[in-house]
Amino acid sequence: MTTAATAAVDLAAPLLAGVLGTAGAGKLFGRRAGTSASRTALARLVRGGHRAARALRGLGALELLLCAALLALPPSAATGGAAIALGAGFLGYLGYARYTAPGSSCGCTAGDDGPVGGRAFARAAVVLVGGVAVTLAGHPWWATAPRQPAATAGAVLAAVAGALVLAPDHRRQPWRTLRLRLTGHPLDGTRAVTRVPVAATVELLERSLAWQRAAPLVRSALLDHWDDGGWRILQYAGVHTGDGAARPVMVLFALDAAAGRDAVREPAVRVSVLDADTGESVAVTA
Repeated sequence: MTTAATAAVDLAAPLLAGVLGTAGAGKLFGRRAGTSASRTALARLVRGGHRAARALRGLGALELLLCAALLALPPSAATGGAAIALGAGFLGYLGYARYTAPGSSCGCTAGDDGPVGGRAFARAAVVLVGGVAVTLAGHPWWATAPRQPAATAGAVLAAVAGALVLAPDHRRQPWRTLRLRLTGHPLDGTRAVTRVPVAATVELLERSLAWQRAAPLVRSALLDHWDDGGWRILQYAGVHTGDGAARPVMVLFALDAAAGRDAVREPAVRVSVLDADTGESVAVTA
């Protein structure tokens, strides 16, 4: 391997520790972890929401323990093998969840109520590949990082970019807010539009005929929202059962961003249904 590739393999341990530490802390200490456990496919597997909550917290503790080992111990077949086993277990569980309960969330990250999608499989694959890299590493990360500062910086930037791409929908909003603050809001010329509370837009949507028609697809509370071109976009997770097969989708509603619950009786609403994995439009029959 090249020097850069060797350094990347040596640096896999702290990067993988970041993935496991974030997920583990959310499961073990997250306020919503216990209440959302009953809506996961794990509840079906262990036959009960309380059992699922205990299993998720136990898994969180295991992830934090492996995180600490990856940070504190030199790379070895033991820590790498544990990560490989964990990643393989995640992939198997996600396959089970996708097949038996496609409308349920996986519980992989605290607060993620959306159905199992491609990003969940990708995160599990990252854990498995990271475990392989830890097994192959020749030096501890704390020895490689000072010797290879450029490779270290590149690995960190790549990890941050990957985390943003693979992050669940509910964790993307802070980054979108930061981007808007840095680059400017697309509706800067119409600031009054943004003063309508999101709760008022949601209430207006839920009184509309468009919501009544699309509600059977929706399987989550509001996951994300943003304003664009005078429209307020509201994103929900859902499941489409057309053609005899269930698949996770994103249900997007677009309303006039300036409309409030007292201003309009029946708002104009645009509805789009997208495949959660590919982003392609899904045709929905009324």
